[in-house]
Amino acid sequence: MAIIVNLDVMLAKRKMPLNELADKVDITISNLSILKNNKGRAIRFSTLDKICNVLDCTPGDILEYVKD
Repeated sequence: MAIIVNLDVMLAKRKMPLNELADKVDITISNLSILKNNKGRAIRFSTLDKICNVLDCTPGDILEYVKD
């Protein structure tokens, strides 16, 4: 099982740079970069909520389940 983080796709759709999202969500650029590059192991619901709020999307737009 694999969870894919499509944060880069949503950022491109919203034409928003990573540093702007980091400022609006109040999270470090390095932590967002880890998520964006599918290297993260976990995400807090509160962080996911903030990201979805800023990008005007749902968690399903950012997270994708891919069966192995």
